[in-house]
Parts: sequence; C-alpha cells; structure tokens
Amino acid sequence: MRFTKMHGIGNDYVYVNCFEEQIDDPARLAVVVSNRHTGIGSDGLILIAPSEIADVKMRMFNADGSEAQMCGNGIRCVAKYTFDHEVAQAGDEFSVPGLATFERSLQVETGRGVLTLGLKIGNDGKVVQVCVNMGQPILNGMDIPVNIEMENIVDQDINVNNQVLQMTCVSMGNPHAVFFCENVENIDLEHIGPLIENHKLFPERINVHFVKIEGPNEITMRTWERGSGITLACGTGACACAVAGVLSGRCERNVLAHLPGGDLELNWCEDDNCVYMTGTATEVFSGTF
Repeated sequence: MRFTKMHGIGNDYVYVNCFEEQIDDPARLAVVVSNRHTGIGSDGLILIAPSEIADVKMRMFNADGSEAQMCGNGIRCVAKYTFDHEVAQAGDEFSVPGLATFERSLQVETGRGVLTLGLKIGNDGKVVQVCVNMGQPILNGMDIPVNIEMENIVDQDINVNNQVLQMTCVSMGNPHAVFFCENVENIDLEHIGPLIENHKLFPERINVHFVKIEGPNEITMRTWERGSGITLACGTGACACAVAGVLSGRCERNVLAHLPGGDLELNWCEDDNCVYMTGTATEVFSGTF
C-alpha cells in the first residue's frame, strides 16, 4: 500500500489515495499504521476517495479505529494532496465574506456533508495555505450530542471526579466540550481528558479542550481528542473554541488560536453563520507499507 504522511500544524495522519489503492478494513488499518512504535506513527488514517457529489471524498479514522465525521486539520491536507498530486481538477477562486479571496477552490465530501475549501498557491505551484468553510456550528444539546436538554450549553457545570468544572459545548460535525481556564499548561490533560471524554453526559464520547483567553481576538488551547488522546492540534476543536468564546462573551468573532503545533485563523461569520478556518498543510514523506 502506498501512503503519504501529512500534517496540519502537527496534527498528523497517514493518507491513502483510494483512487489508486483499495482498503478493505480501514478501521483495523488505522490502528496498525497509527502506532508510533510499530507502525508509521500518526493521529489516525485518512482516505482520499472518489465522490459522486464533490471533487473527492474524505474518510477519517482515529488512532483507535473509530471513524469520525470530520477533521479540520486533516481536510486541509486532503485539499493540498488533491491539488498538488492532480487527483481532481480545482475550481475557481473562493472568497471568505469580508476577509480574503483564495485563488482556487475544492469541494470535499465528508461525514458532515460537502465542504468548500479555498487554496492559496505558492510560487512553486503547490498549496501553501487552505481555508475551510467548516459550516454552521451545532449548538442544541441533544444534537451535539450531550444528555442535557438545552438550546445552548454555555458555562454549564459538570462533575468530573468530584470536581465541578464549567463547560461550553459545540459540535462542528463532531462533539466538543470547551473549558476556559487561567493557564492551559497547568491542566493535567492526560488524567482529566479521558475522564471527560467518557463522561456519562456524552453518548458518543467527546473531544476536550482547555482554553486561555489572551484577548478578545486571541486564545491559547490544548486538546484531548476523542479516540486519539493528546494531539498537537484539532481543527474542528479550534472552531468550537472560537464559537464557545463568542457564546460566553469572552471573544469576538475573529480569533487567532495558538495550538501546540501552530496557529489557526478563525472567523465565525455573521453573514452566513459559518465558521471559516485558515491554516497550513504540510506533506512530510511518502512510502510503501
């Protein structure tokens, strides 16, 4: 099997071009290739496949083999791979309302539907930056899903191991719980992350983020990803944190998010209620497994 290792600000995945390769058991393969000691090493597996309704289809599997609907950092790499390797023909320019225009565009089918991406092309003809229309956030508790019947779950108490924390919950195609704190480095994420991920309030488990507000347009965050553990970045999570900041009155709609692996620009647009995420995508190496 031919593969390509890529990452979006440190959130790394093994990518397989399913226009050329056939994968019969992607869940099992994800577990094998993700192992950082006996496999290739990654946060999971992403398949780039033909689509009947978009330019390409993306399927994403966590390191434990569970399939997720979306991955914000992963989809930027899908766009870069698709354009750079000429898997599909890119479309015309893509504009973010009131912000920027990108030279080319792609449509990617995901578990959350078809998403549109803007591509910034470098002098070498390769993609250097990708903007993703991540769609509208899902805020109703039962739709996220969280076992709390509330329209907006904002600064809601949750008991974790006899400690009461305040969470704000958002879905960006997969569920996120956001906790604001004074210093993200002081959080014992390896201990508290799995306790929150598997809490009884979350029927499909949940992604966990601790966030420090640096200012109305700037945040710092750390992440425990459902099915993968501590990761250097989470694109859908960064979007969820930006939305949570607005809902709780802590942030404005344009936010620069600092993650351990790098930065993401986020804009929750009032015009269409969609969240736009802009960041880099990097190809590391290719090989045969």
